[in-house]
Amino acid sequence: MTALTIALQVVLVLTSVFLVLTILMHKGKGGGLSDMFGGGLSSSVGSSGVAERNLNRITIGVALVWVTVIVMLGLIQKIQL
Repeated sequence: MTALTIALQVVLVLTSVFLVLTILMHKGKGGGLSDMFGGGLSSSVGSSGVAERNLNRITIGVALVWVTVIVMLGLIQKIQL
């Protein structure tokens, strides 16, 4: 494996974990995973519109990095074959 592949795999693992955490932090629309993992506590914290918008932006940014890394790993694998 090349250093680039290893670095991209590390970034993929980190962004995957961070993406799961940011998705679980979103305010639930009712009866979902976010309510099961402390949705009642985050309802008072997450009621701010600015905080929710910033969380949306962070989640979208992490998701874009995640997709880019997956595409890059696929291209590297295709080139190596």
